[in-house]
Amino acid sequence: MKTNSISKRTKLKFSDPVQDIIDIPRPIVALAREYPDGHVIPLHQHHRSQLLYASSGVMTVTTVRGLWVVPPLRAVWVPALTEHQIHASGKLSMRNLYIKADTITGLPQECCVVSIPPLLRELILYAVKVPPLYKPKSLDDRIMTIILELVQTLKVAPLELPIPRDARLQRIFQALTENPADNCSLEQWGRKVGAASRTLARIFQSDTRMSFRQWRQQIRILEALKRLAGNQSVTAVALDLGYDSPSAFIAMFRKAMGTTPGKYFKG
Repeated sequence: MKTNSISKRTKLKFSDPVQDIIDIPRPIVALAREYPDGHVIPLHQHHRSQLLYASSGVMTVTTVRGLWVVPPLRAVWVPALTEHQIHASGKLSMRNLYIKADTITGLPQECCVVSIPPLLRELILYAVKVPPLYKPKSLDDRIMTIILELVQTLKVAPLELPIPRDARLQRIFQALTENPADNCSLEQWGRKVGAASRTLARIFQSDTRMSFRQWRQQIRILEALKRLAGNQSVTAVALDLGYDSPSAFIAMFRKAMGTTPGKYFKG
């Protein structure tokens, strides 16, 4: 009864073309969708939790709390009733799992990017071809059950950018998302937004749980992922993001992501 009332509220608030699919009485349904470069799916929500998997292209998922960049072979977990927007970078092939909120437990209550292992990747590609109203106790039903079990084992990837709530920090956020190569110090930003650097440093820590330097680096990492996935060269990305050389950029990327850009997109 509670789930049905949530569904009704969702339908009234949002015009959702996939609602008929996700209302089907199965614990999990899968859907494939294709979007052109630059396509934006406006802010919306679902009464089911979602696993949004990018089989090709890059998507940026944004909520009021933060944004998550999802390159190929990764996915973003979106808990039920989380308002989110999706932006496609490059031609985006999304393979979505819609999971009833009470079907599995122990998953994060906030958005996060997760790595998709090869077995789950193949099962997701199979699932989007399964009829949404698959028969109980059938092969398709058993495969969906395996998918649910694998989803509970996924590991979170560090691909989140917290969006600050403070108005002064939001001005910095807007400027750096438009120009990630900006190397202004916190002292220089303080003069621009009218606050002492110590005040900004303290607010950055409380709003984002990161230092300003860590937060700015995260902006650059996420922007680099979008550009590299669009087949831009490492040299071009490094210089566009304000690094003195490709080697400096690769060293930063390896330290943050545990591998080089080339190996990351192969892995």
